[in-house]
Amino acid sequence: MFKPRAAFSGFSVDDLGSAREFYEGTLGLEIEDGCMGLGIKLPGGGVVFAYPKGPGHQPATFTILNFEVDDIDAAVTDLRGKGVIFLKYTESDGVVTDDSDIARGRSVNMGPDIAWFKDPAGNILAVLQN
Repeated sequence: MFKPRAAFSGFSVDDLGSAREFYEGTLGLEIEDGCMGLGIKLPGGGVVFAYPKGPGHQPATFTILNFEVDDIDAAVTDLRGKGVIFLKYTESDGVVTDDSDIARGRSVNMGPDIAWFKDPAGNILAVLQN
C-alpha cells in the first residue's frame, strides 16, 4: 500500500554555488546542505531540493516556486534593489505586466497580482499577492 510519510519537490540547476548565493543571499532563504544538492527551506514550512545537472541542465519553462507576499509592490522593489530582473509579458504571452512588471489580476478578478523572475539557472519563480 502506498503510504508516504513525507514528500518534497525538486528542480535542477546548472551551478550549486550560484543557486546557494541566490536563494540564500538574494532571497534570504535558509539552506541545508545535502549530499547531492541543496535543501531550500520555504516560508511556512517545507523544503524544495535543488540538484546539479551541469551542462545537461534545461531551465523550467513554467513557474517552479511562488512566494506569497503581503505587498507585491514593496517585494518587487526590494528584489529589484538586490539585482533581480523581472520578466515582462505582453498580450501575445497571454498575460500582461505593467510598467512595474506586475500582472495585476486582483483588480479585474483574474487571480493574484504576480511578478515573475528567474534564478541564476534560468528557472522561473514568482512573487504574488492574493
